[in-house]
Amino acid sequence: MKTMRRKDREITRLEAEEILENGLYGVLSTIGEDGQPYGVPLSYTYKNACIYFHCAAEGHKIENLQANPRVSFCVVGNTRVIPAERTVKYESAIAFGVASEVQGPEKDDALLALLEKYSAEYIEEGKTVIAKNGKTTTVIKIEIHHISGKAQR
Repeated sequence: MKTMRRKDREITRLEAEEILENGLYGVLSTIGEDGQPYGVPLSYTYKNACIYFHCAAEGHKIENLQANPRVSFCVVGNTRVIPAERTVKYESAIAFGVASEVQGPEKDDALLALLEKYSAEYIEEGKTVIAKNGKTTTVIKIEIHHISGKAQR
């Protein structure tokens, strides 16, 4: 991994993990078979030091992951523009790792974690949807090999 240029803005791994934990969405970056980069925003959950998201079983994202499972995932936390100072207060985290499809209990746990994050008030209804559609839903795990974060607070 390359070193961060602005060391004065570097945050700890724990702070970067908190940004991952609290973020509402992230941008998954992949590389296609032809070398073309592709970034796509998506909902996710951070659990057991891994990132999980669900998606369709086919499409651009899946094709890229099959061609090259190495990815990066970026989450931007709190931001605030300070016009008078011509600056922005921000925090962000970037995780690098390898993506793979999960099955069985790990898949069920990830779907439940997504439900708890995004629809906590509708857990029972969500469990019904998972029971009905879970078998046809693809769940991807990003096993994080490196994480970094930056902030100007």
